[in-house]
Amino acid sequence: MMSKIKDARLNAGLTQDSMSQKLGIPKRTIQDWESDRRTPPDYVERLVIAELERIKNNISK
Repeated sequence: MMSKIKDARLNAGLTQDSMSQKLGIPKRTIQDWESDRRTPPDYVERLVIAELERIKNNISK
C-alpha cells in the first residue's frame, strides 16, 4: 500500500529531492516515511499532506 505522503507528493508532481527542498524535510526522512520504516505523527502527516495539496493547487493554476 502506498503511503498517503507518497501519494500526495506524486500528485503534487514532486520528487523526493524537490519535496525535501520545498518543505525543509530531510530526504532520508521522506524515504523512511514512504517505505514504512518510520511513521510520522498524525499531525505531521496532516500538515505535510496539506502543504503538498497547496503546492499541487498552485502549480495547476
